[in-house]
Amino acid sequence: MQNLIILKKSNINNILLFLKKELVLTITILLAIVSSSISIPKLQYINFTVLILLFNLMIVVSAFKQLNVLDYIATFLLIKCKSNRVIFFVLISITFISSMFITNDVALITFVPLALIIGKKTKINTLNLVICETLAANLGSSLTPMGNPQNLYIYSFYNIKPINFFIIMLPIIVLSIIFLGVIIIKTDNTPVLLHLSQVSIKNKMHVLWFSLLFVIILLSVFHIIDYRFSFILTLLVVLLLNRKLLLQVDYSLLCTFIAFFIFVGNISSMDIVKNFLSYLLNNSKNTYFFSILTSQFISNVPSAVLISPFTNNYKELLLGCNIGGMGTLIASMASLISYKLYSKEYPSQNRKYLKLFTFYNITGLIFFIPLIYFINFFDFL
Repeated sequence: MQNLIILKKSNINNILLFLKKELVLTITILLAIVSSSISIPKLQYINFTVLILLFNLMIVVSAFKQLNVLDYIATFLLIKCKSNRVIFFVLISITFISSMFITNDVALITFVPLALIIGKKTKINTLNLVICETLAANLGSSLTPMGNPQNLYIYSFYNIKPINFFIIMLPIIVLSIIFLGVIIIKTDNTPVLLHLSQVSIKNKMHVLWFSLLFVIILLSVFHIIDYRFSFILTLLVVLLLNRKLLLQVDYSLLCTFIAFFIFVGNISSMDIVKNFLSYLLNNSKNTYFFSILTSQFISNVPSAVLISPFTNNYKELLLGCNIGGMGTLIASMASLISYKLYSKEYPSQNRKYLKLFTFYNITGLIFFIPLIYFINFFDFL
């Protein structure tokens, strides 16, 4: 009997830990359930294209990570670094560029640990470096549809042409390079002697196959190949080469999307909500500012899903949700990854991290919001 009670307590604790860890998923499921009691959910609310594309990207990126491809590139570049400023430049640049292709969260999972290792071996300002990597990942990922989940969703929902997508996001990238460049230049240029063991790629043949698969998945993202074909091919390649990759997929993110699709679909069918949000988002200016504001409280991915059914201003929604990834710690869920990794290594510096993180991100918002607004001013009229 006592063992049974202990087992029940253990199960309850595990459930509570899971709910705490997956807070966004928990909230979205509750919202989906509550809204489903008011309005009957429909299968058509779920955007299967986005889910399949996300699944494909997660699989191939997990393969690259497991094969040490990303670590190999990073260590190869870092070994050549001779000063603090150069280390900042390399890690911020590689995080910025890689996030365009492997998503912002994967870029941080890969390169923040490297910054922490370097911080242990040198006197580099690890706190600043990790925060700058987070900014780089959130900003760099804005350029491409596959850079982050909200981009992939908006890109698919509005069926945006690839060239139009890149043109819309180019001003953010240009301003990002200036913003991050100033931070790097202001970093001290103290000489550093860095010793890192060169990482070896585990299976070059697998790297080749997954690289080809990645190209096919990108072609499906850009509507050149049918996404269902790339999905079937992804499953076949994984089953033949490495079935364990199926366990590396972020199913909680996929479930979060499903729950939020249902919630948004349910409330969209309610006249009072539909009329209010349609009225609120009836012009591009409101869409831009509202998407930035809501991102600060519910994160930019849910914000994109919530707003999209009520506005045709996809350009402003895209810009707002990406700029809105700066600000609060939860504005972009990828930012939580850096915070958790850093706080695990330096638990006594949690408050210091949050203060500096908030300073950099608020500075970023002050820099980006008016400039992006005025760059697109005539479109907002």
